[in-house]
Amino acid sequence: MQTVQPIREKHLIDAMKEKLRETSERNYFLFVMGMNTGLRISDLLPLRVQDVRGKTHIIMKETKTRKNKRFLINMELRNIIVAYTSEMSDEDYLFPSHKTDLPLQRVQAYKVLNQAANEVGIKDFGTHSMRKTFGFWHYTINKNVALLQDIFNHSSPDITLRYIGINQDIVDKSLENFSL
Repeated sequence: MQTVQPIREKHLIDAMKEKLRETSERNYFLFVMGMNTGLRISDLLPLRVQDVRGKTHIIMKETKTRKNKRFLINMELRNIIVAYTSEMSDEDYLFPSHKTDLPLQRVQAYKVLNQAANEVGIKDFGTHSMRKTFGFWHYTINKNVALLQDIFNHSSPDITLRYIGINQDIVDKSLENFSL
């Protein structure tokens, strides 16, 4: 399995949004939802309209950890949800497959997102990059590793920092001008 990285540059996030919007609103919304919630792709794909429409929080049991999760939907994302779901019924999947009545599959989500990432020049991208990007920017803005550790249900701050690539960034920076 490849190691994926967060998107560390805002202009690349914007380019990715633009590229995905060119392909479909569903693909754009998947990226925006993943970036703004930090949810795993396995938790995003089965969501239905009724899970988010008119809600302030996503309440779910995480697929991987089986732990209950309550996550705030920020105001910008709520507005995007209203627009995106306006023609959908409550029972519809947020990310429907174009070929079946089921939600988009993880492999197809990867293909769509990875193609857009390649086209805008993002390296080491996978579906988990959305979660890592959420974590990277949440930490960059708030500088609170304990809070992010809680959001991600990690067992230690070190795991959280390593997960979002901060440890590697710090090591790289310390070695950049180090010379004997």
